[in-house]
Amino acid sequence: MNAPEKLPSIDPAQLSQFVTEAWSERIVPCLTDYIAVPAKSPMFDADWQAKGLIDRVVRDAASWVESRKVPGLRLEVIRLEGRTPVIFFEVESTRLGGQARDAATVLMYGHLDKQPEFSGWRSDLGPWTPKLEDGKLYGRGGADDGYAIYAAVSAIEALKKQSVGHPRIVGLIETCEESGSFDLPAYLAALGDRLGQVSLVVCLDSGAGNYDQLWLTTSLRGNITGALKVEILTEGIHSGDGSGVVPSSFRIMRQVLDRLEDSASGRLLPQVFHCEIPAARIEQARATAAVLGEALWKNLPWACGADGGFTLPMAGDPVEALLNRTWRPTLSVTGVDGMPPLANAGNVLRPWTAFKLSLRLPPLVDGHAAAVQLKALLEDNAPYNAKVTFEPDGRVGNWGATGWDAPALSDWLERAMNRASKTYFGAPLGYIGQGGTIPLMNLLQQGFPQAQMMVCGVLGPKSNAHGPNEFLHVGYGTRLTAAVAEVIAAHP
Repeated sequence: MNAPEKLPSIDPAQLSQFVTEAWSERIVPCLTDYIAVPAKSPMFDADWQAKGLIDRVVRDAASWVESRKVPGLRLEVIRLEGRTPVIFFEVESTRLGGQARDAATVLMYGHLDKQPEFSGWRSDLGPWTPKLEDGKLYGRGGADDGYAIYAAVSAIEALKKQSVGHPRIVGLIETCEESGSFDLPAYLAALGDRLGQVSLVVCLDSGAGNYDQLWLTTSLRGNITGALKVEILTEGIHSGDGSGVVPSSFRIMRQVLDRLEDSASGRLLPQVFHCEIPAARIEQARATAAVLGEALWKNLPWACGADGGFTLPMAGDPVEALLNRTWRPTLSVTGVDGMPPLANAGNVLRPWTAFKLSLRLPPLVDGHAAAVQLKALLEDNAPYNAKVTFEPDGRVGNWGATGWDAPALSDWLERAMNRASKTYFGAPLGYIGQGGTIPLMNLLQQGFPQAQMMVCGVLGPKSNAHGPNEFLHVGYGTRLTAAVAEVIAAHP
């Protein structure tokens, strides 16, 4: 019997050249067009279906992939009734006789929906006006996460270009991630065995500690978002007549939030929102803190400045700062209603106040269970018999997003990522937990408990996802694409 043909090994120089050309000639122009489309996630645009902007970016991405004519790649746009669409593609294996779904499969993930505009953009920038400057592509969504499908397919194309062997690969690009991925479970169920035996997930929706090395995300926090509303009057009344008799709805709001948070330290009070931090994650935080140091907070846009005698408000050292943003719960107020703008603020005791809350949860805390407990905590025994309601985002019975703690890293994957980091970045692999949420990761961990996870992304220092002046670091994205290709080629 003839021995199987030995496939070529990867040539790093040729791979680097290919992905560099792919980014400069194809990916950046596509992302420039993509940024210009305000394809906001359904939570932020109730009329997304009628406007057709999500469908537009899906069609554009799908058309681009099909235009590349990657050998063995088949693509389908899947639309379940009443849900946001997804792009699904698959590439047959060049090993073990082709595309057999019982063979090991690499799943590549990204999303195309976007966060809303936010204010405070630099005068010459804007969320929907892309601009390439000093190697950074500014605008909403390029880094979070429009680049993912283009980088993923370019990584596959780079392997094909060198005839390098690879396992079966599937891609799942959703359009509901920024709303908590509430449509994703239905698509995972509908796709069923088409996903195959997923042995490696490559998620391109995360961040980096710096732009000098490849960073592996080791954990993600969960999240609960929702509207907390305090009502005390049916209509506004003259503050001279009512104050001192009617309690301010804002003061009641403060009392309610005091049940949840110590306002002096920011610590969440109920122990149910905390979890024990694994010893291994504390050790990784120490190693990462030694690399990043005070840059962890000095890279942030402090109004008070971060030089000289600056003292970090919520942690005393880099290790604590890392653990605070990755393994401890934190509360943010991200929106407000019921308050007139300053120019129209008369002497009126307002009837109600509403806050949009974002509660980040440690990776091991169940998101839905925490949301149920949060609702009860905020609503029960309201001060002054006020009407207090908390409406969590998401579908009833599926509130909150559970975080994720990465499984133990296999030897082959750790070696491959470290080699890729040294080859394309000139520095070893870094390990970092992220404070954001990717709902898919917990779902996939449950569905494919034996799968390895390569979670990474381009959201490094000052890239400011969701905020003003968001940018994609083109050089980092280029090197990351090469690293992903190298890791897929190394898949055993």
